[in-house]
Amino acid sequence: MLVMRPAQMADLAAVQRLAADSLVGVTSLPDDAGRLSDKIAASQASFAAEVGFNGEESYFFVLEDSESGRLLGCCGIVASAGYSEPFYSFRNETFVHASRSLGIHNKIHVLSLCHDLTGNSLLTSFYMEPALLNSVWAELNSRARLLFVASYPERFSDAVVVEIVGLSDEQGESPFWDAVGRNFFDMNYIEAERLCGLKSRTFLAELMPHYPIYVPLLPDAAQESMGQVHPRAQITFDILMREGFETDHYIDIFDGGPTLNARTSSIRSIAQSRLVPVLLADAGAPPSKNARPYLVANGQLQDFRAVVAELEWVPGKPVSLSREVAEALGVGAGASVRLVAV
Repeated sequence: MLVMRPAQMADLAAVQRLAADSLVGVTSLPDDAGRLSDKIAASQASFAAEVGFNGEESYFFVLEDSESGRLLGCCGIVASAGYSEPFYSFRNETFVHASRSLGIHNKIHVLSLCHDLTGNSLLTSFYMEPALLNSVWAELNSRARLLFVASYPERFSDAVVVEIVGLSDEQGESPFWDAVGRNFFDMNYIEAERLCGLKSRTFLAELMPHYPIYVPLLPDAAQESMGQVHPRAQITFDILMREGFETDHYIDIFDGGPTLNARTSSIRSIAQSRLVPVLLADAGAPPSKNARPYLVANGQLQDFRAVVAELEWVPGKPVSLSREVAEALGVGAGASVRLVAV
């Protein structure tokens, strides 16, 4: 059974293995033992802290095969994007250029560097072994952290954002970076993203152009790549779109990938999840023919656990869990779990 849980320092080597295979644009997963160790330590401190509002906390989860102990994925949440430094994006805007005497009225698409999304909670660090991307386990890895948000709303903002990795080719060349960022830095896209992962995105962002960029002046390849999703990030994008995230307003300042945003209370896994009492099924009971898959989380803090389980649940009634599922979640009869349909 695959179980999502908070990362521990003992996971460091396995997490670095996942980071080494992650996309170049996932700067929150650098292939660097020191940075990953700091990331896990910060997460452990955040889970242990008493929190009344969203601050500098960050939470890092791993997806573990409970039988083999192998890690198959990871994901994270930052309570406040840009807590210690601005969180930059390009905002899509329209400028109007008009001349009454000439009868000309043009609407021009421009990109304006902004930090509108600073302070929002940020979904980060998503990685899933490629063989599992088209499975229900990708839903678990992406959405179960939203059940954590639903259980502890005081720890997070009233809005959530997530940066989706944009287009780059097999050599790591990004059309958007080559047209914009590379003009201000003597480095290619891979070098820039690696530097961001090891240091900070902000110092590079502060050297980006602060005046609006007129999109029609960019090369066609750069214009076409804006808001586009890297093929390996498509599953993540699709899951979050089903969750109710919007795509139209912001793009990433480096690769032009979409920056999604949503009100926390309207995200499907949060709005539709329910806290339900637990009953334990009789040992050896056959599975119901009417069962369907649910994401199930125990709602605990430092011992947070989430799984996918086939359940026959009637809203307003307790949920019957198998002994295996209850053990994986660390709950017993009379406890409560939070669940939402897959």
